[in-house]
Amino acid sequence: MAVQKNKPSRSKRGMRRLHDKIFSPSISKDRNSHELHIRHNITTKGNYKGKKVISKK
Repeated sequence: MAVQKNKPSRSKRGMRRLHDKIFSPSISKDRNSHELHIRHNITTKGNYKGKKVISKK
């Protein structure tokens, strides 16, 4: 069984645990339609940064 040689510092422990945090995605409001959406994603109506990028057929 492996046994550590030295005690990990608080800094190293914190760096290891950095990505263990559970977070909720950031919510943004579209410029023109004022629709709520996840940042860096298109809205349900197909808008991105105030422009129509996907049109439904």
